[in-house]
Amino acid sequence: MIPKTFKIKSFGCQMNVYDGERMAELLDSRGMRAAGEDDDADLVVLNTCHIREKAAEKAYSDVGRLRREDGSKPLIALAGCVAQAEGAEARRRSPMIDIVVGPQAYHRLPDMVGEAASGKRPVDTDMPAISKFDAMPARRRAAPSAYLTVQEGCDKFCTYCVVPYTRGAEIGRPLRDILDEARALIDCGAREIVLLGQNVNAWREAGAGLASLIRQLARIDGLERIRYTTSHPNDMDDALIAAHGEVEQLMPYLHLPVQSGSDRVLKTMNRSHSVDSYLRILDKVRSVRPDIALSGDFIVGFPGETEEEFQQTLSVVDAVCYASAYSFKYSPRPGTPAAAMDDQIERAVMDDRLQRLQERINHHQSAFNRSRIGTETQVLIERSGRNPGQMIGKSPWLQSVHVETAATPGEIIDVTLVEAGPRSMTGAERALAAA
Repeated sequence: MIPKTFKIKSFGCQMNVYDGERMAELLDSRGMRAAGEDDDADLVVLNTCHIREKAAEKAYSDVGRLRREDGSKPLIALAGCVAQAEGAEARRRSPMIDIVVGPQAYHRLPDMVGEAASGKRPVDTDMPAISKFDAMPARRRAAPSAYLTVQEGCDKFCTYCVVPYTRGAEIGRPLRDILDEARALIDCGAREIVLLGQNVNAWREAGAGLASLIRQLARIDGLERIRYTTSHPNDMDDALIAAHGEVEQLMPYLHLPVQSGSDRVLKTMNRSHSVDSYLRILDKVRSVRPDIALSGDFIVGFPGETEEEFQQTLSVVDAVCYASAYSFKYSPRPGTPAAAMDDQIERAVMDDRLQRLQERINHHQSAFNRSRIGTETQVLIERSGRNPGQMIGKSPWLQSVHVETAATPGEIIDVTLVEAGPRSMTGAERALAAA
């Protein structure tokens, strides 16, 4: 029997969230409906991440928990990067899985659901050029801040990373398709669009790069804010840097991963930048947008990393004073060069370094938030808060801001930032404050 209801659970990056939204719209267009949070669903799609071992293991754990008390289970689809990496092996590892579909083939999900309902166990992990978007239905709903994938895949082949193997080579969507989807999202209520890609600033068409795309998006009526993630230092060109100082809709926030503060470690990672070249990029960005909030990614415990090299990472954190950053223990991924390297770091050492790194990052994040106290700015309201009359929105610097207001999701209000926490801010609506 064809499923009537579905649930999609996405793990990992924002691109998986976007893919999950698109799969939901695709299933909805075929007559299925999303099940309530507390309701059983006929179909459960686990949209997985393979960047770290823990994320992959969690997906398989969730498969096991889908068996019901009476012994029955929903139809289960394993999607995303774990599906791509393991293919049919995923079903052997967990016989409860009915469908295995990779991230470049999820446009086939409704047809595969039909095959599974008839007793087959389909697998599709092909990685053609991005044709899946052509099969997607028109956008019919959007949050105030909406994701829009413009680029997929990676050609960088960092020695720790599985993305080139699970998402394929770098490829960008056509400009016309991106602009059409952006307009559709605005028509559905989005005020902010976040451009997504494994290396989003690698997007190119006819010699024009991401800066040109951003400038064209900024001309769309109703689009108030633009962000993009995740970037690679190798693709951070002068045109994109200039856009940060010239395009009003481009928010003062840049996520630019560095991964390590050691040039030797960066070379072993096959990163194409040095610490000095990375810091010079940030200096250029700050020269055109002095108030920019900077974010990054860090890996601790990469094979062979010494305590001195870890201290160099802490020095980069102190030099940049990140407004936020993501940090992880190195996780060996099967098939990557780093997994076979000598001098793998002991877990206890990685735990200790991660704790020290996060303490340093948190110190700078708190300092950045405190530096914004008293700032008059605008907040895009996204959802209700816990308290009556409280709403939560985003500042231009991507801080969550709690504010008492009658505004509804999608409105942009004037606020004064009055209090800073380690992860969020409190704002006072200026019209209310004046009253």
